[in-house]
Amino acid sequence: MPDTLALAWYLMRLRMRTRLQYRAALVLAWVSQGFGYAGAFASLWIILTRFGGMGGWRWQDMAFLLGFHTLGYALGACFTFVQLRRMEEIVRDGEFDSLLTRPVNTWAFLSFSGFNIEYGSHVILGVGLMAWALPKVAVDWSIFTILQLAASLFSAALLTGALITLIGASALVLRRARYIFGIYFDFWELSRYPITIFAAPLQFLLLSGLPFAYMAYVPVAALLRKPVPYLGDAAASVAVTVGPVAALIAAAFWRFAIRRYQGVGG
Repeated sequence: MPDTLALAWYLMRLRMRTRLQYRAALVLAWVSQGFGYAGAFASLWIILTRFGGMGGWRWQDMAFLLGFHTLGYALGACFTFVQLRRMEEIVRDGEFDSLLTRPVNTWAFLSFSGFNIEYGSHVILGVGLMAWALPKVAVDWSIFTILQLAASLFSAALLTGALITLIGASALVLRRARYIFGIYFDFWELSRYPITIFAAPLQFLLLSGLPFAYMAYVPVAALLRKPVPYLGDAAASVAVTVGPVAALIAAAFWRFAIRRYQGVGG
């Protein structure tokens, strides 16, 4: 285990040093992404301040939700998204065959060697929104709620990484899986909002088969003590459990997909 962790840290440092060779491009990427998110959030702020809220959520509640969502996504995606979005090309070009010959876990090598620091703007924006909102929201802060916030954030990051891993691993079996990322982001956009504004069937879907509600809504609603459909008082415990369970499922599916993998020639 120490050797594995040392290798992971070495791969991450190597990736960061490579990316930092082009500092101006990196800063421009951060600024452009930051402005993109800030523009979308500003539009939502205007709507909420004009109409007084959304489904019982005030702007400060939504700022907490958006900050949590952005930060949780960034922490999970920086290890997975860019790397596994390329799985089609990696399989088609035969690169994955060469990865299988290396004496390291293929998922770990892909994830840590492709560690993406371009999510820096997401982290800054997410932390900034949460830092502004936390003193203003109705949370009874204690050691327990602070631990609940940290565990929920960790769970949301694991859930993000798990869902991206499941999609990436599909390319090993289906050969083509990039279109699934389009579907993923359709639902990911919905996870920025309180699910109580959606129809009941969509609420149930986001809490069960496609668990995007756990990326932000359920953990934040539990901290704010807002009612969560179908979960009730179990929302807080479920929010910190979903991520680790999803990670175990993703790991099992990754191993299954590798066993089914037959190479680019079939």
